[in-house]
Formats: sequence, C-alpha cells, structure tokens
Amino acid sequence: MDLLKILRSFEEFLFEAVSWLVFYPLTLWRILRGPLAAMDYSDREQSDSEERRYDDALSPPLFLLATIVLTNLLSMALHVPPPPEATDLSRVVYASQQNLVLFRSLAFSLIPLVAAVTLLRHEKKRISRETLRAPFYAQCYLAAVCAAFVSAGGTIFQRPELPNAVGAAIMIVGAAWFVVVQSCWFARRLNVSKERGAVIAVLALIRALIYLLAILIPIALI
Repeated sequence: MDLLKILRSFEEFLFEAVSWLVFYPLTLWRILRGPLAAMDYSDREQSDSEERRYDDALSPPLFLLATIVLTNLLSMALHVPPPPEATDLSRVVYASQQNLVLFRSLAFSLIPLVAAVTLLRHEKKRISRETLRAPFYAQCYLAAVCAAFVSAGGTIFQRPELPNAVGAAIMIVGAAWFVVVQSCWFARRLNVSKERGAVIAVLALIRALIYLLAILIPIALI
C-alpha cells in the first residue's frame, strides 16, 4: 500500500514537472502578448476551485520561481563568476544554487508585494492575506518578466567579452515595459488617469527598490 502511494506521488510529480515544459512558454507568451489580460486571468482564477485554479497556465508565484531558476541556469551555462569580494553572508547566499534561487525569488517578490499593498491602500481596503493574494499573484506575472530582463542584462555585464551596452539596453527595455504595464494597471484598477497611474507605479517601484537595498546592503557588508 505504501509502495502504491509512493508510485502515485511520483506519477503526479513527474506529470507536474514535465507539464512545465508546455505551460511555461504558454504562460510567458500570454503575458508578453497581453500583460493586463494575463493579470485579469490571474484575478479570475482566484475565485476558481483549488483543483482547477491555473489549470491552463503556471500559477504566478511558480512562474516567477521557474523564471529565476532558468536565469540561474543561464548564468551557470555562461560561467558567470560570483562576486569577487564575498562577505560571510554573501558566501551563504552563493554557497549553492538553491540558496541563490531562494534569495533571488524573495528579492523579486518584493516588487509585487509592494505593488499589491499600494493598490489596497489606495482602494482603502484592509490589508489581509485574503485581500493581498489576488493583486500579489497578478503582479508576480509582471515581476517574472522583469526579473528575466534584469537577470539577462546583469549576466551580460559580468561577461567581459560582451558589450555592456547590450546588457544595459536589455535592462532598460525590461524596466520600461514593467513601468508602462504597471502604470496602466494602476490607472485601470483605481480609475485614475494614466499619468496618475504612472506616478503611483513609479513610487511603488522606488519603495520596492529601497526595501531591496535594505536587504542587499547588509549582505554586501556583513
């Protein structure tokens, strides 16, 4: 009986793992083709049953995690070296790929978290796990694409044979895409002008970057 349970668990794990090969590119295409529509899709899925939720796509947090894993694999394939002067805390982060993936996932999760909290505050809603979940999940779709651009650009910066201008261009394009979509999202959700939405989006991004620096600076110094 225990062996049967193990086999069934392995069967589910194997199916889930290989299904990512199908649903990751489909989810990525859905976001790039229509980011706001993808965020609306995420909102609708929150009201579905747990068994059928995100049945035809990767859930936003999983999509973000998968993107971080893929960018890490890209860095490994290109033999990107770790920071030369590592502190004790940064050595822990770079000690294994698991630690690095976890750290980067948490770091990039700050962006959707701050955006979701910003939305709830402007809507004058109580911040709770229930109210925070839907906007956070929707924002993870945007954060994943932004993370892909930033990580790809950062990888080029660390390869001396590749021009830094290309890395900078990739990061700028990713950041610009993120801010534009974020501005439209805030404008639509809060029923304000696009200019006002852009201000809210930029301020939310700045707050997220400040929180991120508050985490990175101790790691760089301790």
